Amino acid sequence: MRRPIDRLLGIMARLRDPQGGCPWDLEQDFSTIAPYTIEEAYEVADAIDRGDMQALKDELGDLLLQVVFHARMAEEQGAFAFDDVATAIADKMVRRHPHVFGEASFADAEEQTRSWEAIKRAEREAAGEEDRSALAGISRGQPEWQRAVKLQARAARVGFDWPGPEPVLDKLQEELEEVRAEFARGDAAANRARLQEEIGDLLFVCANLARHTGVDVGAALRQANLKFERRFRAMEALAEADGTPLHTLDLQAQDAYWERAKRRERGQPG
Repeated sequence: MRRPIDRLLGIMARLRDPQGGCPWDLEQDFSTIAPYTIEEAYEVADAIDRGDMQALKDELGDLLLQVVFHARMAEEQGAFAFDDVATAIADKMVRRHPHVFGEASFADAEEQTRSWEAIKRAEREAAGEEDRSALAGISRGQPEWQRAVKLQARAARVGFDWPGPEPVLDKLQEELEEVRAEFARGDAAANRARLQEEIGDLLFVCANLARHTGVDVGAALRQANLKFERRFRAMEALAEADGTPLHTLDLQAQDAYWERAKRRERGQPG
């Protein structure tokens, strides 16, 4: 029986066939497909957040298609094929888990994590990478909030870290005051570069606070986005029910609908 992955690989080869393939698929290259790859990864995370297993199955399929697409384009160039991708990640997982596939043993998860990082360093050295910084190997091709957390966590492994969340809260207040000071200087547009720097510092500390409290920054922000969207849509529905489109109201009246939406969400009269 033909394996589903072989069928999928065949479908992608057909789509990319210069003779009779899909014009859209044939026009694509690595750079044009990359944004879709990132988007599909977020769709997977969204399905997980919603606890929707049917959607998760579908989104994982969409994400797998992205891997197949990239591998097909690489195969056309003679660089590598899908089997090479699968073999490389399988070899990496075996290599990085000597306690599972070898004779190594670790006392706890922290010791295992240190081993993981040591193996990664050895891999980079074997590949000829000269960067020996504790921050080496942290990808720039990921969301900046995620990269911020990884930079902070990597620095923490050599002791450069706050002892707990309380000092981070103090630092957060300090960075907020610096943002306020920039606004107080005058025209925000003229100070845009400095504001960008100060707001960046503020966001970096927010990410650090989440790390110290064990909160996933991406999940927290996705939850906040979903909550805002839910309440805003409820505002629109309430205003529409009153016969007044939301966009015709001033901010004070809109805020009143916002509070009504929050009360209803909490099961309170409103």
